[in-house]
Amino acid sequence: MAYAPNAEDGQGAAHWAHGSQEGSAMQSHQGGTRAQPGTRGRPGTPSLLRELNDRAALDLLLGGELLTRSQISEYTGVSKVTVSQMLTRLEERGLVAIAGEQAGGRGPNAALYSVVPSSAYVAGLYVESDLVSAAVADVTGRRVAEVSDNPNGAGDPVELVRGTIERACARAGIKVTRLSALVIGSPGVVDPRTGDPRLAVNLPAWHEGALDALKDAWRKPVVIENDVNLAAMAERADGAAASADDFVLVWLGVGLGLATILGGQLHRGTAGAAGEIGYLPVHGAPLHTDIRHPASGGFQSLAGGSAVHELAAKHGFAAQTPAEAVRAAVSAAGEPGNARAFLGELAHRVAVGVASVCVVLDPGLVVLGGEVGRAGGTALADRVAAAVASIWPSRPRVVPTGVPGEPVLRGAMLAAVSQARAALLASVADPQ
Repeated sequence: MAYAPNAEDGQGAAHWAHGSQEGSAMQSHQGGTRAQPGTRGRPGTPSLLRELNDRAALDLLLGGELLTRSQISEYTGVSKVTVSQMLTRLEERGLVAIAGEQAGGRGPNAALYSVVPSSAYVAGLYVESDLVSAAVADVTGRRVAEVSDNPNGAGDPVELVRGTIERACARAGIKVTRLSALVIGSPGVVDPRTGDPRLAVNLPAWHEGALDALKDAWRKPVVIENDVNLAAMAERADGAAASADDFVLVWLGVGLGLATILGGQLHRGTAGAAGEIGYLPVHGAPLHTDIRHPASGGFQSLAGGSAVHELAAKHGFAAQTPAEAVRAAVSAAGEPGNARAFLGELAHRVAVGVASVCVVLDPGLVVLGGEVGRAGGTALADRVAAAVASIWPSRPRVVPTGVPGEPVLRGAMLAAVSQARAALLASVADPQ
């Protein structure tokens, strides 16, 4: 955000850009920054310039730091008198408040200002056939409640979301009506034009029309996003791809997925199907016999959850889930036995798909996510890197996910917080 010439003291304002990972996440979903309501085509009136400066101060404080009036003046390039007027207006709106004092200087201690955390609340959800998890956070991104449950097949989306959100808000001690944004991560293809889910093999109830039904019931902004895309947003914010502008996230779990970040932007494809690598034709796997089910062929039949489970059992690592089998093999990899053979064959299978992606994109960094990617850790990632190097002349760095906790839910929260912050900034408009 660039500061406008000061309307109140006539001084020129410095140009300063303030951004965040959350903002990048939402911009990638919305297709870019839009002009704030009420500013397009308006002349440089004092009221408009006050509005722009107020937004600039609020944007600064949304970054999470406690700042004094002098620091805000320094960052914005406007006078302390003008900053005081800006802060007064924001305080009257209930958006900022004094959060403490800065000691150590000459004279009275300077007041430290911060955004009011309760000025907005958001919710993020991660929905799978056997899991629904939700978190509620304030506008600073601090989580105030989390819930999770087994939806037993994830039936009607509206009832599922309503029940989960009500439980999360009850735990947070806030009313559902206080939420200003909701972002839902789910597997499958999301239409980039309508935001509707189009193909979710594991969630048959999530189909076209689900988003409109949620919006009608919610009466607040709702976004449905592909789960792997959200995980990549989290990975770029504070995971293994922190601040990386070019990388791919290969999701290894029950299903397979790919998120591609190029030039800091998420690539979705024309139909939103970019990254559905379960369908990828690869050597050693049959072609699909039924395109409605990726497990019938392609990369999914080689490295998907069922294939990994079967391969693990073949090497003597029987477990309830593929991730548990991989974790057991990693623990035993330093000892003579079948662990090395299992991990080696699994890495080769994964590398076939990764190399196919690298031939097209040459990303430089490949993050292995999902339950299997996390369970394999560096033991699997290093083997995949070596196997890819034997197939493809470039040598991408291959690392396991670095996001603590649930990356899809983390990505949903980042996107929801970004949406709430944008709404707060848009709300700072002179009523005249």
